Amino acid sequence: MDVHVTRSELRGTARAPPSKSYTHRALLAAGYSDGATVESPLVSADTRATARAVTAFGGSVAPAGSERGGDGAAEIPSDADALAVEGFDGRPEVPDDVIDCANSGTTMRLVTAAAALADGTTVLTGDGSLRSRPQGPLLDALADLGVRAESTRGNGQAPLVVTGPLEGGAVAIPGDVSSQYVTALLMAGAVTDEGVEVELTTELKSAPYVDITLELLADFGVEVTPIDEAGDSLDGAAGAAGFSVPGGQTYEPAGGSYAVPGDFSSISYLLAAGAVAAAPDEPLRIAGARPSAQGDAAIVDIVEEMGAPVDWDREAGEIAVERADLSGVTVDVGDTPDLLPTIAALGAVADGDTRIENCEHVRYKETDRVSAMAEELGKMGAETTEEPDALTVHGSESDLKGATVDGRADHRIAMALSVAALAVEGTTTVRGAEHVDVSFPGFFDAMADLGMDVERDGAIE
Repeated sequence: MDVHVTRSELRGTARAPPSKSYTHRALLAAGYSDGATVESPLVSADTRATARAVTAFGGSVAPAGSERGGDGAAEIPSDADALAVEGFDGRPEVPDDVIDCANSGTTMRLVTAAAALADGTTVLTGDGSLRSRPQGPLLDALADLGVRAESTRGNGQAPLVVTGPLEGGAVAIPGDVSSQYVTALLMAGAVTDEGVEVELTTELKSAPYVDITLELLADFGVEVTPIDEAGDSLDGAAGAAGFSVPGGQTYEPAGGSYAVPGDFSSISYLLAAGAVAAAPDEPLRIAGARPSAQGDAAIVDIVEEMGAPVDWDREAGEIAVERADLSGVTVDVGDTPDLLPTIAALGAVADGDTRIENCEHVRYKETDRVSAMAEELGKMGAETTEEPDALTVHGSESDLKGATVDGRADHRIAMALSVAALAVEGTTTVRGAEHVDVSFPGFFDAMADLGMDVERDGAIE
């Protein structure tokens, strides 16, 4: 699908979608249980992939109050208020078929560790983009724990073949490639017989995403202890040298249900849109922004540092942002990789340089987001300097105008470019915009309700 975005003024209130990161973990945690309800989930292409995996392991996922059945994903409407999950109680069955993770890296990594618990062989695959993403460190860790875990092509990429069962043990894994490897081991380790001790061989990047996991596991009654180099316990993932996960635990949320919070990765686009295009003297308001462990809440401080007035009522869960002349900043995204496209888009509109540092790991997402943002913003007239671990957007040297840009089959690239289009002369065409369905299915509807001048074409052949 192509979308055509013309410079616009925005006004009103938008509601943040539920968190994709929490929804993935909640669906799988409910699968590890003997049954639970996931309230306020994000139902999207990615989370449907996790629902399919839960079903493949012998569970089921369906809208609360409906009949269960089918493939556990296709029948779930995007506006489902709650999902009833029948779990496999910590012991996944061997799937009848290959598990298709589609474009969801979170699904593949979390489900690979779950597959290791099954007493038999599971095969996992995905689309072309997912089959190019690294899985090797997780496969090596599972192999060290006594599981057969292989890439069919021998390159550490899907399709993957995993043969269990995983009993537990001690394992070492790098922390600077993907925090999802750590999350996968922690979630599966809790239901092993022996438990799992995880040692990090490199510094943990994206630590807030592991904090999301720790927070959710605690809500499901599962104990995990981060430890420092001296072996002492920590309050969170930051600075952890490893994690201790006792075995034989049971997933059981209080009251049998878990509520998903709003998603700050998605809030970043709404907040940025307000900073560059809110109507004069009319703050754009964002509902559903309650505090949680999400590191991407850092976008609130970043937008404010760039010069936009921001008021976050944490108790009410509402953010108000005003349009302003923005100035460049320097941001380290080691812990917040998903914010890079949003910050880059803001940097193109701002005066001065916006430097995004510690971002090499952002090259291994749905696409190389560092190069993608540099190249696509360049089509709009932005001047950028790309380094292996940094991206600098030279706002003062940029002469922005409408152009045809490619969303790179990446939801975050498509949304970030659409935000930049709000502030430039002329019309910008974003190709592949249908991919916003991965994390924010109603993005363009929400933006149109706020006043975005947007036209949509049919799907691209």
